[in-house]
Amino acid sequence: MLVGRLVGLIEDHADELADRLVRKIREDSRTAAYHSFEDDQLADRGRNVYAHLGRWLGETSETPVEEEYFRLGQTRRDEGIPMAEVVMALLITRRNLWQFVDSQGADTILELRQQLDLELLVVRFFDRAIYHTVRGYQGDA
Repeated sequence: MLVGRLVGLIEDHADELADRLVRKIREDSRTAAYHSFEDDQLADRGRNVYAHLGRWLGETSETPVEEEYFRLGQTRRDEGIPMAEVVMALLITRRNLWQFVDSQGADTILELRQQLDLELLVVRFFDRAIYHTVRGYQGDA
């Protein structure tokens, strides 16, 4: 299955994706509060998403995503990162991932369809991640 192959490719290139993510966050004025973070701190967060993407996408329970990203929201609030910048950093993380997948190309209609299937899974994951991050940031129980 190509989706599995693409997920494996993403996980195998987690370091490269994390390095690209650091550059994009540093270059984006909408994530200015993150510019004071060390590169390795930024890269570690992105690497955590990319290296474990298969686990996140295959998760049938909401609980692990909820717990992980609720904590992230609390942490970013405690660090004083504005909520809009927290959400933008997650959107850049997602966009960086999709640009990588898109760069792999699709040679057939089936491969294109499977890339789109993966994009849908990734969007759903980030929707849940953003929702729970905002909940954690706001201190919702």
